[in-house]
Amino acid sequence: MEFTQEQQKIINSTGNIKINAVAGSGKTTTIIEYAKKRQSNSKILYLAFNKSVKLEAIQKFSKLGLNNVQVETAHSLAYRHIVNQNAYKIKANGYKSYEIAEILGLKASDDQLTEYVLGHHINKFVAYYCNSSKEKVRELNYLDVVEDEKAKHFVKANYSLILNQTRQFLGKMNTGEIEIIHDFYLKKFQLSKPKLNYDFILFDEGQDASGAMLDVFLNQDATKVIVGDTHQQIYGWRFAVNSLEQVEYETHYLSNSFRFSQDIADLAMNILQLKSIIDDYQEVEIFGKGEVKNKIKTRAVLARTNLMLLLKAIEMLIDKKEAKKVYFEGNFNSYIYATEGGSIYDVLNLKNNKHGQIRDGLIKKMKDFDSLRDYIDKTNDVEISVMFDIVRKYGNELPNLLSKIKNMQVENDEKENAELIFSTVHRCKGMEYDEIFLANDFINEFTLQNLKLDKNDKIGLAKALEEINILYVAATRAKYIINLTKSIIPKDFPDSPQIRIIAQENNSIESKESTLKFEKPKRRSRRKIIHESKNDYSFHDIAIENQNTYDEIRKEYKNAYRPWTEELDEELTTMYFKGVTTAKLAKHFQRNNGAINSR
Repeated sequence: MEFTQEQQKIINSTGNIKINAVAGSGKTTTIIEYAKKRQSNSKILYLAFNKSVKLEAIQKFSKLGLNNVQVETAHSLAYRHIVNQNAYKIKANGYKSYEIAEILGLKASDDQLTEYVLGHHINKFVAYYCNSSKEKVRELNYLDVVEDEKAKHFVKANYSLILNQTRQFLGKMNTGEIEIIHDFYLKKFQLSKPKLNYDFILFDEGQDASGAMLDVFLNQDATKVIVGDTHQQIYGWRFAVNSLEQVEYETHYLSNSFRFSQDIADLAMNILQLKSIIDDYQEVEIFGKGEVKNKIKTRAVLARTNLMLLLKAIEMLIDKKEAKKVYFEGNFNSYIYATEGGSIYDVLNLKNNKHGQIRDGLIKKMKDFDSLRDYIDKTNDVEISVMFDIVRKYGNELPNLLSKIKNMQVENDEKENAELIFSTVHRCKGMEYDEIFLANDFINEFTLQNLKLDKNDKIGLAKALEEINILYVAATRAKYIINLTKSIIPKDFPDSPQIRIIAQENNSIESKESTLKFEKPKRRSRRKIIHESKNDYSFHDIAIENQNTYDEIRKEYKNAYRPWTEELDEELTTMYFKGVTTAKLAKHFQRNNGAINSR
């Protein structure tokens, strides 16, 4: 294989280095070649981001006969050192809020709901501490990671209790009185200050490392290589830290993407340029070296949230019948169940006052649907909030709709037979598809320009920057074609046959994914449409159009929304082959350039 100059410099480097690699730049290939060039008696540790990446890496290293490379995830490494030696028992799926309340014997004087809200914040504080580099819980301020104002007000009023009970809960895990969670044994591994017997340690996906694992990595005597993409950090909500920005090693770059062509590379750079609206930004160069092909084998629908992904699945599979065989990254059930165990069906049963049919312990203890809304306000529990919104929109139609979609799903070993793949961005990280369709729940230029961000609001700023990263990760999953709405594409971005504008769907559903605040526009326009959610404005609200304004636009530009008939298609084809330009075709048919190119 012929390597670029950038790759050659990395492969032949000495000492500790960090590698900032753009999407699709062959960083794994480069790291494997780096390991291959080291002496055969060198002991090398490769730290993979998750289990699936670990298994893939094991196969690649084994195929090349690199038996001196040990492949681990941070958790598998910690498990062997901590769990095996202490006979701990694992709580595989973690603790639910009501379980923590029961274990700690929390009793609130006002109502039972308060006990579960306390349990939620204790659970989150435990995760914050376990993923941090700090030795003691008191060194952290939990308020630093509480975003929602109502949740913050509750935490302030109960801070001493939350702090003390967090320490109590960690103590119970430490003594083995209760089962431990995965993050706990990783934290205990870090606190043990381990010395790993390796000559080289290669740390992949460094932009989304936990502070605990970064601390372990930095304290080793081995030659250290950390690789990732600063702009692909999308796990801040899981308390990840951008390690590439925290280590002062010699910096190397991989700026050639072999996944896509320059048109998609230009779009990716334009998306990252959005950061300059809210923060200082150093421009990144991406050189698209990928081929342009017309034959499309894999097509994927990507959304920012579970809510929008389900909406798109219902729209495309039930309403438009665009596919019969589909695949959901991470399995379809993962989109209708929350991490804590509750499901959409439980929330629907609560709405219908069918408590006897609710399986989840937390939701079962809610008095009614309004009580769940109150719980969401005080905890900012995003997953439950998404389910709440879906149930409110579809009600009793849900079981039938979800059943139809589930019956279309193919098994893991038949993924290549799927006509459409559905995924949130977080679940498809590391994946690539020939053609992608982006849902309309991503941050956009208009939203960013109307942000009300205080420069001292570190949480708000970090949240906004990560939302841009999420859009960048989504766009760079495409190899050949991206379909997206006009609201997402950066202003004045040039036309491209690989980047197609699709009609914006009307989904007036409220979402509480973020507490970022925005200025309310003084007047409505096609680019300035807001759906009101109480007194807050989130980028998801802006992304979803107001029904009345949408209808007004349709009347004003009625020809733009006419369906394409055989006669119109024939007329378009004739004019196209006569050499009429896209701009003139758009004017003639009263459509935009993207609609003409797409047709």
